Parts: sequence; structure tokens; C-alpha cells
Amino acid sequence: MTDIDTQTPPKTDPTFATPAHDTPARGANPVLVEATRGAVVESRHRGAFAVVDVEGRVIASAGDTERPIYARSAIKPLQAIPLVESGAAEAFGLGDAEIALACASHRGEPRHVAAVTAWLARIGCSVADLECGTHPPSDPAALAELLGARGTPHAAHNNCSGKHSGFLTLARHLGLPTERYIRFEHGVQQQVLGALESMTGLDLGAAPRGIDGCGIPVIAVPLGNLARAMARLADPADQPEPRQAACARIRAAMAAEPFMISGTGRFCTRVISETGGRALVKTGAEGVFCGALPGRGLGIALKIDDGAGRAAEVAMAGLLARFDLLDAGHELLAPQLHNRADAVVGVLRLPAGGPI
Repeated sequence: MTDIDTQTPPKTDPTFATPAHDTPARGANPVLVEATRGAVVESRHRGAFAVVDVEGRVIASAGDTERPIYARSAIKPLQAIPLVESGAAEAFGLGDAEIALACASHRGEPRHVAAVTAWLARIGCSVADLECGTHPPSDPAALAELLGARGTPHAAHNNCSGKHSGFLTLARHLGLPTERYIRFEHGVQQQVLGALESMTGLDLGAAPRGIDGCGIPVIAVPLGNLARAMARLADPADQPEPRQAACARIRAAMAAEPFMISGTGRFCTRVISETGGRALVKTGAEGVFCGALPGRGLGIALKIDDGAGRAAEVAMAGLLARFDLLDAGHELLAPQLHNRADAVVGVLRLPAGGPI
């Protein structure tokens, strides 16, 4: 077996050829979000977005939605489909908390870490089996608690430990090795690839790919197709019955356990909770955000060109307000910017007359 990080990158076909999308002739993406300081617009964040229905019709869009991007953690709910569809979740008695964790980018709070470690024990694994790497909790209170107890960070603190626990559970259920489950050639990642292909409607065998922050393969997909995949998560009526049931189970778990998706005060947790699951949103690194709108059969995908997560949140909030899922005056639409003395010095906002 050849390691993904040492093998020759796959050849691309015209569908995924990126140079043409990066030429000045296509024009720059529009400004989606701007940051002010006093009366001056200090920074501008360009990007693209697509809102698509299950038929592939574009409901709203701006910028280059055909350029393939790495969705990073924004597609964790799609990557969790094989865990549920295969019967692994049922076989190991996973509840809403564990399935939500499989979709999560958590911040290492005690409830997240305890749930992951208990889940691993249930499938006969431990933190040592996680191949996502280790980092300290990103939640300040959780970090302070760990350091105060003279504890040491471990892989369950990794923001992707829930997703990786899902991969290990799928490997156990399919009778596959738990070692090297993050490799592209492993049966677990091939199951995930198949789910992504059917949900996006693309053959991704020749798509550009790299390695995500947690070590798994990351596949480049155009924004429009990512939005359609999220629309199918919201309404998978055109999918086989097992896929429909798996999507419904994932939606229900995310709506029931919004805390597990991100954590205290975080954007995804707040939106899912405040909308009662009518908007299931998921952030990803480098300014990516995806969302599924159950009941409307719509999917959202957006990418901020400079990778700014702060701008991606405001852009997603703007799109949710556009579809009446957040109030026009919601604080997520215009979060304040503070200096080191905690004085308000500016705001992040949608530009007047902008595409959102």
C-alpha cells in the first residue's frame, strides 16, 4: 500500500483543472464581508457562495462557484454518513451525542473529551488508536482546567476526535484494520469517498487531493457541488432508502446535541440551537462554511478567499438572515471588534449593496 503523503498526486481531468479559475480574466470574487475600525473600512474579505436545491438549481450565488476547494471540516456531516448507513452506529449503540460528535469540530471541553473516551472504550479502542494528532483544548476554560490539574493534552482533545472515533467504529464494524485508517486507500476512507461522490454528484477519483489538518484525505470539490451535497443532506429523497435514513439520523443528532458540534458560545452550536435545527451549519478551516436547511431542501457552501474564519461566520449569518433563519438585527451579522483593553473599536459586517 502506498502512503497518500508520499505517492504521486492524482492526475486531474478538465472538471478539476484549477489554473483557468485562478486567472485574472475570470475577475476577482466580490467582497462578502468588511471589517471597520472607527469610520474606516480597514479590511475586506472576498469570497464566493452558492445556495442550491436538491435538483441542482442555483437559488443564490456570487463569485466563482466552479473552482474546486477543500471543504475541510465543513463536510463532517457528509463524512459521517457511512458510520450510520453501514449499521455501525446502531451496532455499537451510538446515541445522538456520539453521532453529533462524528460531525463536530469541538474545542476540547470536558463533556466532549469524556464522551470521546467513553465511546472509544465501547468499541474496544482507546485514545492511543486515534490518528488525528494531539493539541491542547482550544476552549480557554477547558485549557485552564487541564493545566490546573497538571494534566497532559491527548488526542481526545483534538477538535476532530469525534470524527476519528466514527472512523474507528466503522473499521471495527466492517472488520477492517484500525491502523492507518486515515490513509486514502483504507476501506474506511473509500467508504467516505463513495458517500461524497454520490452526494456531490461527481466522480472524485481524479479530483485534486491533499491531507487535512487531522491527517485524513481532503478532496477538492466545486462550491456548487458542495452546496448540492448539503441540500441532499437536508432532503435526500433522490437517494436510496438507507442513505435517506442515515441523513435523517445525522440531522436529528445535530439538532438534538448542538453543544457537541462546537461548544460553549460557538457559532455552529448557537445557530443550530437558536434555529431549533432548521439550519444545520458546519464550519471548516480556511474560511469554509457549509449548511443544510431541512424542510427547505437547500444547501449552502461558501469560501472566503483569504481563509478568514471570522468573515465566513458573518457571511453564513447573512445568508441565514436572507432566508429568514436569523433576525436581521442578530448580533452574529455584525460582531463587534475589540482591542486588548476590551474597548469596541470596530465591527465585522456585510457591505452595503453586497451580494448577500
